[in-house]
Amino acid sequence: MGIELLTPYTKVELEPQKTGERRQIGLFVGKFAPIHLAHLVIADQVWRELNLERVLFMPEYDDENGTIISLLVRALQGHPGFGIDMARLNRARQPLIDTLKTLIANNPETDFYLIAGSDEIGRLSQLENASELAQLVQLVGVQRPKFRTGTSLPILWVDVPQMDISSKNLRDMMRHGIEPKFLIPDAVLDVIKERGLYGL
Repeated sequence: MGIELLTPYTKVELEPQKTGERRQIGLFVGKFAPIHLAHLVIADQVWRELNLERVLFMPEYDDENGTIISLLVRALQGHPGFGIDMARLNRARQPLIDTLKTLIANNPETDFYLIAGSDEIGRLSQLENASELAQLVQLVGVQRPKFRTGTSLPILWVDVPQMDISSKNLRDMMRHGIEPKFLIPDAVLDVIKERGLYGL
């Protein structure tokens, strides 16, 4: 599908010289409070399009009951290409680049692909260390409804179905007693209702 951006952007292709000896891992950083279908569609499309070994969801926050992790586990269950990484859990104040440097140091045989929506790409572009970050990992951009961005950073853009779903809107719905059927995986929605989370 074609996407028209309001400002120019740079699109790069995967380097053909990469060998099968190196692992290719996607990183999907976010709050996931709660995880919803748009998150899963984005991760699945990037996983398939880029032929990655895995996409790791990296939640930035959880409560003392482990709510976010438990919902992630239920949502990702049964998908061979999905996993969870705790490197940024409750460390949102730590600069992202520090997290990435640690991951790379601990996994020298791995090429990392940082997945970000077009809104997040705009924020990353404003960082003082944006160029250094782009040298550490391959930035993977996915378009989000209502957000258009341009950047001089080398971005690998992946087309995904446009789904205007946000965790904030879902929380608002549930606080008003509206069950977000078909917007959240059934297994996740079952846990939310069982525990009375988000007002349901």
